[in-house]
Amino acid sequence: MPKKKIRSEEEKKYLTKRLNIIEGQVRGIKDMVNDDRYCADILIQMSAISKSLESLGEEIIKNHLNTCLVNDIKNDNYDSLKEIMDLYRRLYK
Repeated sequence: MPKKKIRSEEEKKYLTKRLNIIEGQVRGIKDMVNDDRYCADILIQMSAISKSLESLGEEIIKNHLNTCLVNDIKNDNYDSLKEIMDLYRRLYK
C-alpha cells in the first residue's frame, strides 16, 4: 500500500494554485506551437515552466522534511532517513 501524506486544506489550496499556474504555462506553450511562434520564445517559456516546477518541488521537499521526516524520527522510524537520501540521489544526480 502506498504511503500517504495528509495535507491541510491551506496546503492543498496553495499547491493546487501553483500547479494550476504551471498547467496554464504548459497550455500557453501548446498555443505557441500551434501559432507557429519562434523557437527561442517557446524555449524561454519552457525554461520558465522548469523553474516553476523546481520551485514547487523545493516547497514540497521542505514540507516533507519538516513534517513527514520529523514525525518519523520522533516515532523512532529511521527508515525515512534512507528514503530521503535515496530521494536526494534520484532528484539531484
